[in-house]
Amino acid sequence: MTRRKLRPEEEDLWRKVADKTDRLHPEKPFHPDDFVTTPPPAPRSRPMFEVAPARSTARTSGAKTSVNLTPSIVDQVAAQPVQMDRKAFARMKRGKLQPEGKLDLHGLTTDRAHPALTRFIMSAHGQGKRLVLVVTGKGKHRDDDGPIPVRFGVLRHQVPQWLSMPPLSSVVLQVTQANVRHGGGGAYYVYLRRQR
Repeated sequence: MTRRKLRPEEEDLWRKVADKTDRLHPEKPFHPDDFVTTPPPAPRSRPMFEVAPARSTARTSGAKTSVNLTPSIVDQVAAQPVQMDRKAFARMKRGKLQPEGKLDLHGLTTDRAHPALTRFIMSAHGQGKRLVLVVTGKGKHRDDDGPIPVRFGVLRHQVPQWLSMPPLSSVVLQVTQANVRHGGGGAYYVYLRRQR
């Protein structure tokens, strides 16, 4: 990425401001290019599911801006590589595999849902189950007149993150949105690893 140089009018403005201030380091000469900022480096490792801030797409006074929109949680889950047997994965996505257990988190708060999910997944793995269903609900739209958008469906967004973190990540092989016959967008299939 190339660094943009200051325009003449920006440099004039800078000099006017600089003339009215006392320099902290008078021995260091002024050069406008010293004050051009560069974007921070991208993080090296990224979590499986994340939420990144969106940047403005508006163009003001000819300035160019970029858009960094994080995909929805549904798109992030769908984009995960297939870790399990592909034929079994295809059958699971079509709703042809019957879950061996079901946990309904619908209506629970996050502080109650997280331990319940952990107990359920670890217990199902301990019993040798491979496919379980976790129902989160789709979430409710709430009236919100505030300037910051509020995400609805907190558990729907939180469950995939919890499943990708220890201790659950050690027993979870695949997470994907459930088929409509098992809850669709308000539920997840969780395919567990074999017991060792």
